Amino acid sequence: MTNNDILRRIRYTFDFGDSKMMAIFGLADLTVSRAQISDWLKKDDDPAYQECSDIHLATFLNGLINDKRGKKDGPRPKPEERLTNNIIFRKLRIALDLKADDIMEILALTDANISKHELSAFFRKPVNRHYRNCKDQVLRKFLKGVQLKYRP
Repeated sequence: MTNNDILRRIRYTFDFGDSKMMAIFGLADLTVSRAQISDWLKKDDDPAYQECSDIHLATFLNGLINDKRGKKDGPRPKPEERLTNNIIFRKLRIALDLKADDIMEILALTDANISKHELSAFFRKPVNRHYRNCKDQVLRKFLKGVQLKYRP
């Protein structure tokens, strides 16, 4: 999945307008223009399409966490320079305040059956021997399930 696709899906799921998207970036201390957001949300074949970098998506997800859960005291987390599906999945889990059972219910909405052990492997540190890479189809099904749950 591309960063632009993830940004589009989150925007659609929560029905964010351009102003709200700009505000979410602002919560993570990044100022973006309406034109930038518009270019990131365009389809891949549009001539004005621009690729959303990992840093921009990580910043947006940090802002989404701040928007949904409130800002934490202390230093702000720096956006990751290199995103993986596991990091994106973890940030969405934090932003939506989901527990393992909640995630399994969301995945069940899309007929994806994952055990708790498989799920916990996605959220471990990469050096852990039980760590597993989150594949695109798992993240895609999770985003689809979130859409089904939060956008009736």
